[in-house]
Amino acid sequence: MADAARRPARRVGRRPTLDDVAAAAGVSRAMVSIVLRGAPGSRPETRERVLAAAERVGYRPDTRARLLASGSSRQLGVVLGMSGRFHAELLDGLYDAAAACGYELFLSALTPRRDERTAVETLLDLRCEAVILLGSGLDDVPVLAGRLPVTVVGWRVPDPGVDVVRTSDTAGLRLLTDHLTGLGHRRIAHVDGGPGPIGAARRTAFRTALRRHGLAAHGLVVPGGDSLEAGVRAARELLRLPALPSAVVGFNDDVAAGLAEGLGAHGVRVPVDVSVTGWDDSSLARLPEQGLTTLRQDPVELARLAVERSVARLRDEEPERREIVLDPELVVRGSTAPPPVA
Repeated sequence: MADAARRPARRVGRRPTLDDVAAAAGVSRAMVSIVLRGAPGSRPETRERVLAAAERVGYRPDTRARLLASGSSRQLGVVLGMSGRFHAELLDGLYDAAAACGYELFLSALTPRRDERTAVETLLDLRCEAVILLGSGLDDVPVLAGRLPVTVVGWRVPDPGVDVVRTSDTAGLRLLTDHLTGLGHRRIAHVDGGPGPIGAARRTAFRTALRRHGLAAHGLVVPGGDSLEAGVRAARELLRLPALPSAVVGFNDDVAAGLAEGLGAHGVRVPVDVSVTGWDDSSLARLPEQGLTTLRQDPVELARLAVERSVARLRDEEPERREIVLDPELVVRGSTAPPPVA
């Protein structure tokens, strides 16, 4: 009880200040500043008393204010259009990569009522020095292009002032179609990712891949999206066709899982009746009950490259390549099999 009596009262909801530490330690505010900055001028016993008081009142230095005063915020902004579970894994990688470079990460999300311009302005207000864009729902050319360093994760950007880190859509769709045609599939559909640049790139890559196998006339593109629900809706569209395709390539793992669920609800078995593939090799694809054949992207490597490219631009370092393109890896699981015998 005696310790509690000596502990200074804290006002709920207020961040502890240097004055609070000074009052708790019984020293001046200037002495607290000297101790917390590690500057010379304090006795060892005074230093210990100040540090103990700071811990007792819950004081944390405002590093953001200090950095702003030095002319650098050490902050990277991320505009995030959530596109399946893979982007949660990518975010983990971005946080780790930013911390390794001594930067903090601030997120600003896209929603149906919150567009890219609004998301970007929030990050500018927070004094972010560079911005990383990822996910669906974003423009082909970022609104920030030319205003500060911008790195896009996931799609090709025509603006020479924007850096790009992405996985090759062309290589990925070639791997998937080679796998499916190797199993004997001829009627292959693609549930796309919607109107954004990633969806458009994969639509083009799908058609190109089918042409390589002489199957352009047998390919079908079904409007989709980037969610489990989009896959379920696409399954309903496929079930309205006179004949189902024997294989369907989903925009991502969430869409593929939704496809399998929607088809299964109407008695269509995956992969016995229809093979289904995804994209990303997210945690969802790896679940035993899903077992999705998919394309593996490396979220840790994509995140590391995006952060390092952003930091390099802030240091005025000119990269050798504006665009870094990684190759995906085909992961075959139980959602694909030879087509049913007619």
